Amino acid sequence: MSLAALHTADPVVDRAQVHELQTRIRQMQATKLESRSLQTHPALGPLLPGGALKAGAAYSVLGSTTLLMAMLAGPSAAGAWCGVVGMPDFGAEAAGRFGIDLERLVLVPHPGDQWLTVTAAVVDVLSVVVLAPPARATDGDVARLSARLRQRESTLVVAGAWPQVEATLRVARSGWDGLGSGTGYLSARRVTVESAPRGGSGPRRRAELWLPAVDESFRASGPTRLEAVGPIQGVG
Repeated sequence: MSLAALHTADPVVDRAQVHELQTRIRQMQATKLESRSLQTHPALGPLLPGGALKAGAAYSVLGSTTLLMAMLAGPSAAGAWCGVVGMPDFGAEAAGRFGIDLERLVLVPHPGDQWLTVTAAVVDVLSVVVLAPPARATDGDVARLSARLRQRESTLVVAGAWPQVEATLRVARSGWDGLGSGTGYLSARRVTVESAPRGGSGPRRRAELWLPAVDESFRASGPTRLEAVGPIQGVG
């Protein structure tokens, strides 16, 4: 956004002009922010506001490590460096099978008491960072980390509830395919993923996904639906 775009020929002399100028600024800022997005896995795009992960923003994923991996898979496949902080049980082998490039994946399984400092340092150099916070962050800490994300144009995906997120995703229903009458192997997992926008209010998106499919890929198994329902539990 250039300075010329904000120039007004005449002085701003009344409230109507002030309001008009404020509206123009907000519109240009929104356009600028929305244009900075990261490659997202096609199965997840319809669940996210704007259809993609936004650079400089945070997202929350409730109760599913596989869904966290799906959030990383799209940016990683597109060449982004990704990181995982505070998840000692994060399965690198499974992540590799799901399409995450292990050559560009940084794992910090035990960040210790300085986990916020470690996360901020990782955000400085990586495009997408998954964080499992071991404790509740203060409002000041959240504000400082949010400012760092915007400055570095990195994206944070938090395992669990987190304030000021663009969207919160969770697996609402889950079922496995592959078992017969007491025989066979679990081969594919079909899930319903729900996505609530910022603040948890407003229409909620729902999509049927294979997470993963038989070939260990992530993909849609049905259309995305937009439903005006209540907030996801734990969001707000």
